[in-house]
Amino acid sequence: MTDNNYILVSLEDEKSKAIAEVLSSKTCKKIINYLAESKEASQKDLSVALKIPMNTVEYNIKKLLSSGFIKKRKNFFWSKKGKKIIMYELSKKSVVISHKKPNSSKIKSILPAFILTLAGTFAVWAYEKIKSVPREIALQRDEALYALTENAADTVSKVQPNDLLPITTGTPLWVFFLAGSLITILIISIVNWRKL
Repeated sequence: MTDNNYILVSLEDEKSKAIAEVLSSKTCKKIINYLAESKEASQKDLSVALKIPMNTVEYNIKKLLSSGFIKKRKNFFWSKKGKKIIMYELSKKSVVISHKKPNSSKIKSILPAFILTLAGTFAVWAYEKIKSVPREIALQRDEALYALTENAADTVSKVQPNDLLPITTGTPLWVFFLAGSLITILIISIVNWRKL
């Protein structure tokens, strides 16, 4: 279900200001009452029925839309002059005011840590790519060293080509960096979840 049956508002949320303005406005209350009885209406219908100027209705409709008390209907009409006439209805949502921040703001507070983790992981990955020598170049280097050691004196120990190859097996460093960063973010988030 994508459409919630409630509007969750924190006291620190900017939407709480819009809701307070609506609740303190006599005109907004008249519009809500009219829409409760008639189910839908245009701005002109509201202006005529409530005997309120059009610019006042338009101003209050914007406040009601931003606070979530009403919504635009999907159907609309065209006037004789070719202007689109939008119909409005109550959103049928309950307003829940909470003293705590919603979870979305908690998740947004962790977002910078994830961005830094990804940037750091990319930096470690790039560093590994720059510092690692491709295997073909290493093989050519080792073959040249092996040829030199064959011609050297017997006192020099013989080196096999595969002995000089860099060890590239195993997990790359960036994987450990990413895992460690994510575990650290998880632990800090769990410890501080109630404080956020």
